[in-house]
Amino acid sequence: MNDDKFDQTMMFKVKTEEDISVREVLQNVYDALKEKGYNPINQIVGYLLSADPAYITSHNNARALIKKLERDEVLEELVSTYLRETK
Repeated sequence: MNDDKFDQTMMFKVKTEEDISVREVLQNVYDALKEKGYNPINQIVGYLLSADPAYITSHNNARALIKKLERDEVLEELVSTYLRETK
């Protein structure tokens, strides 16, 4: 019994770090900080100004996620989004 579907190679793609957007990371970090009772905006600003990951909770892997991004990438995304939305 030769079934064609078993003769074909299926493609599988794992989401890579490059596929994770700054927006997704910030949203996940924001949610994790809020869940833990922190003021997410203050904590994220503290991290961006100081580069100290201690401002970000490790809850839901938030600290590891934000450390995958360059801070200048995050700032660039924030400024460009802000300017696009204020026009």
